[in-house]
Amino acid sequence: LSLRMVNGFVQSLIHLCRLDWTAPDYSTICRRQKHIDIAINYQKSSNGLHLLVDSTGLKFLGEGEWKRKKHQPEYRRQWRKLDIGIDAETLQIRAIQLTTNNVSDSQVLGDLLDQIPEEEQIDSIYTDGAYDTKQCRQLIADRQAHAVIPPRKNARPWKDTKISSLERNELLRTVKRLGRTLWKKWSGYHRRSLVETKMHCIKLLGEKL
Repeated sequence: LSLRMVNGFVQSLIHLCRLDWTAPDYSTICRRQKHIDIAINYQKSSNGLHLLVDSTGLKFLGEGEWKRKKHQPEYRRQWRKLDIGIDAETLQIRAIQLTTNNVSDSQVLGDLLDQIPEEEQIDSIYTDGAYDTKQCRQLIADRQAHAVIPPRKNARPWKDTKISSLERNELLRTVKRLGRTLWKKWSGYHRRSLVETKMHCIKLLGEKL
């Protein structure tokens, strides 16, 4: 349908609803679309930020993908990885990073935290076991935040004496003694389901870039 037809269709719907409104002219909408500037103000957490972090893969459709489908299967499918951090209270995306698929989750955490202003207090950071590294736990400790990260299933105690490592070793003993299910309930780890839901909302827009 042309824009003129769409404008007439919208105007007829307005008349059917018996409303005294006027549908914007298509030419006016086209002119405005080129100059709309949207500024979203930064909203600082009032009671300390609880940051939920997750990542997902996104399909990258390029020339190679088209050739693979049309001619030969020799072209490798390409992917990008999207990492986001959301506020557990407002569900707003507070940090986002797009990388190639060969960049690990633990390498991206520092970039996500850099997007949170230093003056904003981060109370806790929730991630999955992929972030259970010395680097990630130290980054979280540097922001004076509490790390809620489950140890990996084959995890072993760390030998260094850093506070972040000692806390992680104590967590490892707790999980082995009480079990992961009880620890997740006790620590509030179920909050991470919120960021997984947010990631699903992003994927509803389409996995193609």
